[in-house]
Amino acid sequence: MKKVLIVMTNVPSYGDSNDATGLWLGEVTEFVEELEKVGIEVDYTSPKGGYIPIDPRSLKYVDNTIMNYYRSSDFIERALTNSLPANAVDADAYDAIYYSGGHGVMWDFPNNPYLQRISERIYQNGGYITSVCHGIAGLFYLQDEQKQPLIAGRNITGFTNGEELLSGKVNQVPFSNERLAKEKGANFEKKRPYKPFAIQDGQFITGQNPFSPRQVAELLIKNLR
Repeated sequence: MKKVLIVMTNVPSYGDSNDATGLWLGEVTEFVEELEKVGIEVDYTSPKGGYIPIDPRSLKYVDNTIMNYYRSSDFIERALTNSLPANAVDADAYDAIYYSGGHGVMWDFPNNPYLQRISERIYQNGGYITSVCHGIAGLFYLQDEQKQPLIAGRNITGFTNGEELLSGKVNQVPFSNERLAKEKGANFEKKRPYKPFAIQDGQFITGQNPFSPRQVAELLIKNLR
């Protein structure tokens, strides 16, 4: 049985402000639904474990799939209430890791040593590192065995500068995903703002924005089946 580790943020606000953020709910539920259709199991983790705040803006984009998961006792228990702390995860149990988004990830994904070790181990085992939207923040500081950026020379995508500007949050985020990806040597690809787009380069599968989780899932499924 294939299994994928879903990573979510614990951060409830933009830095020290009172402006709420958190997990972009659909980026998990839509991805998980595609995997569960083909019998791929999932576990949920976060840097600290436990409670996962939800970006209130993401609730404006709910549909039947999102609400079905939001009401599900399993999802409430394992994902939103009692996510696994990253330091308790056995990386060898997973075939892939998926970094979900929401602006909160920009504070607790990039430099978490446990998430980094999990991802690097999965990669070394021949597994896949995947992300969507702001979840790309979890990829920036991964390293190969020579301590070089793991994404150097790779074609990846994530939330773009243009999309950040359109989101109205460009002055509240700690860095630019697009710029940092390029600084780490990646080839950052993008399509029109807020249009579904996902790409694969070897063991990396990445999606551009909140409308891309199903596309990421479809590419991953092709590699796991």
